[in-house]
Amino acid sequence: MSKRPPPDSLKTDTLGIRTGELPTEAGAHSEVLYLTSSFVFRDAAEAAARFSGDEPGNIYSRFTNPTVQAFEQRLAAMEGGERCVAFASGMASITATFMALMEPGEHIVSSRGIFGTTVVLYEKYLKKFGIETTMVDLADMEQWRRAIRPETRFLFVETPSNPLVELCDIRALADLAHEHGAQLIVDNCFCTPVLQKPFELGADLVIHSATKYLDGQGRCVGGAVIGPGETMDELHGFLRTTGASMSPFNAWVFLKGLETLPLRMRAHSVHAMELASWLVDQPGVEKVYYAGLEDHPQHELARTQQKGFGGVLSFLVRDSDGRADRQAAWRFIDATRLVSITANLGDAKTTITHPASTTHGRVPDEEKRRAGIAENLVRVAVGLEDPADIREDMARGVAALGHK
Repeated sequence: MSKRPPPDSLKTDTLGIRTGELPTEAGAHSEVLYLTSSFVFRDAAEAAARFSGDEPGNIYSRFTNPTVQAFEQRLAAMEGGERCVAFASGMASITATFMALMEPGEHIVSSRGIFGTTVVLYEKYLKKFGIETTMVDLADMEQWRRAIRPETRFLFVETPSNPLVELCDIRALADLAHEHGAQLIVDNCFCTPVLQKPFELGADLVIHSATKYLDGQGRCVGGAVIGPGETMDELHGFLRTTGASMSPFNAWVFLKGLETLPLRMRAHSVHAMELASWLVDQPGVEKVYYAGLEDHPQHELARTQQKGFGGVLSFLVRDSDGRADRQAAWRFIDATRLVSITANLGDAKTTITHPASTTHGRVPDEEKRRAGIAENLVRVAVGLEDPADIREDMARGVAALGHK
């Protein structure tokens, strides 16, 4: 019998290190990487029992692999959820959730402030299967209430949102969903279970792009969904059939990333707060979006709902000629020399991007306007470099705007 304390008695920092371990006969201290396509059976009867589900065990790495399962167990424990199913990417996780759990004629209410590809999924692909979506402003509870129909199956949010770092009251939205027989899905990518626990606030499903902070060093692509066992059985069945599987190697990388996630998320939050406070006073920076700033409209909600403000911020720029457009944003971005110009986030390296032409480039202009994604908006995911060096690089961008 294991001497390990039960998971529900351990804190999140410990769960990220001491759950989902893979004991081996050799006594390896680090989790083992199972790089294999299939698994060998003792005899034909065991093979038949495994395939039929009468006997648990590994079959084929598309849907059963010990390293992937270890990652799933660890992330589920950290989120406080019953079970996790891992996928090849964050978008695979979102797509699988809707495709596996919805029927034609059902309806989604979604916040506007989400990753641009999710909007494309709604409008170009789910619509083909008779699933409609209504987009609403994240923080406007009355819009959420009016948008719900009898056929509404899910409410979907990213909170904080991408890229304007808006928040919704998760508990209030969960109550609203349940009042109408719907469920709330929370994309917890920006906060991770270190800074926010959606299940404790009433959420029904939690989704992650593991590519971001769960990895933390920009190495691998992956995704995950956490929720009740019966729901996850359906998602696992969808995974087994469609094959949007997380590779064992990527799962092993994410396992190791989870071990340092609490330390990294706290450092990201500190560094982002320093940069946001500095940007507020810079010429040509018209507005900074970061929930850690006291003038953010949901600052108090962030303080109560989260354990930190996270590492992502965005801001509007205007050059010395009065232009608040794409060229001003690009001029700022192109003047940097240290940070990485890339659309990914959650990396140890600070990244900078122009959302309107990258992450949300495929979103229709009208929807971008409604979501507040302006042409002069710049998004920064603050990394783990020395904050003074990050500020110095951002100062190059400020100088490029031409203000005296």
